[in-house]
Amino acid sequence: MTARDTVDALLDRCGTTYAAEAGIRLRNTPQPLYQLLVLSDLLSARIRASVAVAAARALFAHGMRSPRRMAGATWQQRVDALGEGGYRRYDERTATQLGEEARLLLDDCGGDLRRLREAADGDLDALRAGLRRTPGIGPAGADIFVREVQAVWPETAPFVDGKALQGAERLGLPASPAKLAKLAEPAGRTDGPADGRRIAVLAAALVRAALDKHIVDDVRARS
Repeated sequence: MTARDTVDALLDRCGTTYAAEAGIRLRNTPQPLYQLLVLSDLLSARIRASVAVAAARALFAHGMRSPRRMAGATWQQRVDALGEGGYRRYDERTATQLGEEARLLLDDCGGDLRRLREAADGDLDALRAGLRRTPGIGPAGADIFVREVQAVWPETAPFVDGKALQGAERLGLPASPAKLAKLAEPAGRTDGPADGRRIAVLAAALVRAALDKHIVDDVRARS
């Protein structure tokens, strides 16, 4: 069994980003980037990833798909949407954070996260610091956002966060973003820049492996 066999089996088992699972058609435009920030906020809490994804989908289904719509919703509407998605343990605090986050983004960057990207100018640490200035986004949330946004912001690739590296370790894969990036590429490719879309998919799959032992066992059986 080679490392590439393991990666192929993993991607076959759970090769999709969390953004895609939440119904976000990620593009370099304000609304999907904001939706990714909301999802990153929800995923960073100590709650099952499936619940965070369901809560994000519920918020978006109720029209809270942009900072303006999120800020314009009442606190109770945010609480109810989070509860509908099963996000009950932190629903009241998170509803407050989402409102504060939306208002801050509107005030600081007109609700357009691309301005954070421009301000960071390719500096990953600066980008993560900018993200962490928003309520509800700590180190974990910033890492989740960067891990997923590398699909459309190629200068952030290859980015593999700590949780994804845990998954790589459980599967016996290299604990190196550069080496994992090479494994994400099609067999036979030896040069060229890292493909952020492929790395984002692999990193999300590795996170799932870190969170679910059954995925590790299944991948080992497949490969």
